[in-house]
Amino acid sequence: MPQIKQFIACKNAKTATVKPFCEIKNITDTTADLYFYGDIVSDWWGAWQEEDQYPDAIKNFLAEANGRDLNIYINSGGGSVFAGIAIYNMLKRYQGKKHCFVDALAGSIASLFPFVDSDKPTIPKNAYLMIHKPWCDCEGNANELRKMADTLEAIEAGIWSIYEEHLAEGVTIEQIKELMEAETWLSGEEAAKYFNVSVGEENTAVAAVQDYTKLYCKNTPEALARGNPPDDTKDQAAAKEKEIRSKIAALTIQHME
Repeated sequence: MPQIKQFIACKNAKTATVKPFCEIKNITDTTADLYFYGDIVSDWWGAWQEEDQYPDAIKNFLAEANGRDLNIYINSGGGSVFAGIAIYNMLKRYQGKKHCFVDALAGSIASLFPFVDSDKPTIPKNAYLMIHKPWCDCEGNANELRKMADTLEAIEAGIWSIYEEHLAEGVTIEQIKELMEAETWLSGEEAAKYFNVSVGEENTAVAAVQDYTKLYCKNTPEALARGNPPDDTKDQAAAKEKEIRSKIAALTIQHME
């Protein structure tokens, strides 16, 4: 058995505005495990949950992994488009081999992550790849709203280019565009009809409809919806958090323009 050491990425307690926490990753002499089990956010401040990931944390993790092979496990409903694309590009540049496993859900911008696999990502029969058109909350006059629509279309074109590199034989990007238009949830077997992926056996991981997933879902599979029983207190907190996140997302996109 290779010796295991721990990589600890800690929030800086001196600058923390929320309760600091540490995320522990196990790294062996030859491999490192990377988990996307929460929302994809822009930075440390936006990581409200321990599971949330952001580009700077991934950059530090990859530096510590230092060329080891990566096992990447995904159960994320997505989040920030720009953060997700940055993470995707960092993982693509990483020199070690990458093996991706969708444990339950690779949704929205997190649907790009399986395609950093050095061979083919594995999606079990009862896990999902969810693809849709990018969206945002936006306030402003008619000119500003038109500009935002142009920005979203440019972002979508970039996402198309990534999907297009991983299409199954005979599939066209026009078919993928139609699936995105409809917000499509693809099980492992269905995903293999459109993309170069391996279909894994059913697993026992439970997909949760996470924060970002709640904002855009209209075709959520019943099995996922059932995994989140009603809770009035949590619903109220989630609604407030949604409002805050939406404002932050709109400001972030406007700032990056």
